[in-house]
Amino acid sequence: MKKYILPFCFLLFLTNCNDGKPTEKDKTSKTEKDSKAAPETKVILNSNDTMKFDKNMILVPAGKTITLTLNHTGKFGKRGMGHNFVLLKSDVDVNDFATRAASAMKTEYIPEGDEIIAYTKLLGGGDSDTIIFDAPKKGIYTFLCTFPGHWQLMKGKFIVK
Repeated sequence: MKKYILPFCFLLFLTNCNDGKPTEKDKTSKTEKDSKAAPETKVILNSNDTMKFDKNMILVPAGKTITLTLNHTGKFGKRGMGHNFVLLKSDVDVNDFATRAASAMKTEYIPEGDEIIAYTKLLGGGDSDTIIFDAPKKGIYTFLCTFPGHWQLMKGKFIVK
């Protein structure tokens, strides 16, 4: 039995030697790990029948993919108490935008134009919607609900650091 241990150890030693260079398997493993660790930030925002978001500030890192889920935790339908999440570009006049949004019923209160970075669909009680978008450049942005009469209570700051 002893005569087999030494050759076995030597064989084991040889199979594990690769001059310190990464093998093809090592390279593949690192690539797979890197792709699985894609930069992503998840945000959950809740809204309710009292016209409130549960957050008035959302902080995200620059250069990340944002996965935002809006939940309408209330009971009323979207025709009477609909909620959405609309993220505006930094130079948008929020009052003017909200006024135009209130008359955009056919498009679920999303007015025409290029002022929006991302938005969810209009939700009724018990509904959820998830959107995926790239974080804008560093800065402070406004998010709001564009259902008529909601934006003054349902707005907040979206801060990209």
